[in-house]
Amino acid sequence: MRQETLSPHLPGATVHRIPIDGVELAVETLGQGPAVLLLHGFPHTRAIWRDVAPRLAAAGFRALAPDLHGLGDSTPAVRGYQASAIATDLLRMLDVLGDREAHVVGTDLGVTPAFALAASSPERVTSLTLSEGLIGLLPGAEAFLRQGLPWWFGFHQAPGGLAEDVLENSAERYVRFFLSAGSRRGLPADLTRVIVEAYRGKTSLGNAFDHYRAVPATAEWIGNWAQDQRLTTPTLAIGGGAIGAATARQLEPITGCLTQHLLEDCGHITPIDQPDAFADLLIEHARAV
Repeated sequence: MRQETLSPHLPGATVHRIPIDGVELAVETLGQGPAVLLLHGFPHTRAIWRDVAPRLAAAGFRALAPDLHGLGDSTPAVRGYQASAIATDLLRMLDVLGDREAHVVGTDLGVTPAFALAASSPERVTSLTLSEGLIGLLPGAEAFLRQGLPWWFGFHQAPGGLAEDVLENSAERYVRFFLSAGSRRGLPADLTRVIVEAYRGKTSLGNAFDHYRAVPATAEWIGNWAQDQRLTTPTLAIGGGAIGAATARQLEPITGCLTQHLLEDCGHITPIDQPDAFADLLIEHARAV
């Protein structure tokens, strides 16, 4: 395992390295109180929570912000990138940190591992919040998928490492494209630099695209689970400017306790474009539970 000292991206946070069965997860913790597990997407790192986590801490919660497997300062997955496998490692991370339960939050690619946590281990998930991500191919997202999945899904899933080969010398431009398209307000320059640096090089890109290559297997797992099971965890769906209400529509048939909210003047990266409103919704949802 790597030995260099990691710097926190969340103001006042502590950075931990958590070894779990051949994987090392980098996670920042901030605050005291009930745990709130914050799962980022692509192309993001744990740094996207830097405006949300302090608000959670000030409200009496303990924010936990890991880098997903193979991204940022976390090492690649050993058991694969299917959401249920990622969720298993995240549960073990919570064990190491001493958190029996957590409010779980996922955005973008973080939606499916967050969902898998609540679906497979509801006793460990106090509440669930999903934002701007699809829950496999469950019904409800037909309007969003009218023309099929966004083009980059197929590109990232191309076999033989095609996407990382093509982008090896253009990673910065590619990451900046997604950050710009995903935000109506624009990311601060220092945050953009942190994220761009995290995705430099063919290996980092390949790790990211492995998450996409696992999407079909994750969708199959979710579809099988949803055939005869329902979420028992109080769930909040927060829509932004891309996927919007589609996440909530997918959730409606499979949960009896769903709250929905669409953020105004917001792009796809909801914790960046509307951190105050996003944090307020998380706090209200957690306290209601």
